Amino acid sequence: MSILVTGGAGYIGSHTCIELLNAGYEIVVVDNFYNSKKESLNRIAELSGKQFAFYECDIRDAEGMDKIFKNEKIDAVIHFAGLKAVGESCQKPVEYYDNNIGGTLTLCDVMRKNGCKKIVFSSSATVYGSNNISPLKETMQTGGTTNPYGTTKYMIEIILSDLFKSDEEWAISLLRYFNPIGAHKSGRIGEDPNGIPNNLMPFITQVAIGKRECLSVFGDDYDTPDGTGVRDYIHVVDLALGHIKALEKVLGGTGLDIYNLGTGTGYSVLDVVKAFEKASGVKVNYKIVDRRPGDIATCYSDPSKALEELGWKAERGIEEMCEDSWRWQSQNPNGY
Repeated sequence: MSILVTGGAGYIGSHTCIELLNAGYEIVVVDNFYNSKKESLNRIAELSGKQFAFYECDIRDAEGMDKIFKNEKIDAVIHFAGLKAVGESCQKPVEYYDNNIGGTLTLCDVMRKNGCKKIVFSSSATVYGSNNISPLKETMQTGGTTNPYGTTKYMIEIILSDLFKSDEEWAISLLRYFNPIGAHKSGRIGEDPNGIPNNLMPFITQVAIGKRECLSVFGDDYDTPDGTGVRDYIHVVDLALGHIKALEKVLGGTGLDIYNLGTGTGYSVLDVVKAFEKASGVKVNYKIVDRRPGDIATCYSDPSKALEELGWKAERGIEEMCEDSWRWQSQNPNGY
């Protein structure tokens, strides 16, 4: 059973590749290393004790992607590849639409031409926009996204839904992630963003290791218990295991399914800072700054559908997420 993993060298992709190999799947990884490192592939092989096929290719390259499908017997695709920084998407909307939507259209076209109609898509809780009240459920209306990154995820969900309506031989799983943090228990793979981190946890760990002076907390006047934004943080290994469950479902038949992957618990920014300080024994220097455009006060999931239909739930708590993030950062102060 051969699974193509687009963006497999990235943060979530690399952790999912390990879980796929551990579960006995053969994988084919495609990545262009725009926001990932080649070393992560070496460590996937090291941690799993298994080798796998790799292609350096941009998913917008139709000819390159077609060659991969011709060379490898691909049974299904897990699609991670995409640009993912909310702030950057506001500055570079054209690049985000071109890469995320253009890349997905090319991928789907190549899949269709090669008779592969099974895909698990890396979507996001951002598709719920700013008008829904948490806990967020899969039945809620989507749209009203607050940034181009979220809009690309929303539009790709529509594209994949329309694809299924046009041809019900497809099996599609849309996974709406909440906020992945943590790292592999070994400390050998983790989140290694280029430049200034856009996400909370790598920023915290880089302040703790001395790479950055201070964490900026965007706003302390939200309608939340301590005034800082509340989010649903999920351990990246739990998230990876959710992909295995979704993959089993798409391999087992046809249909279009949507699942939240989260813990169902919201933590504020300052909750996470305190949990990290406790886990690491390191004080995190932070300052309150203005709110960030496009941010909402509270966002957490109702993950019950994934439990009912996939038998999946998040097992790892905030303490373990912080411990594993710190182990990765402290063992790899400069990332890969």
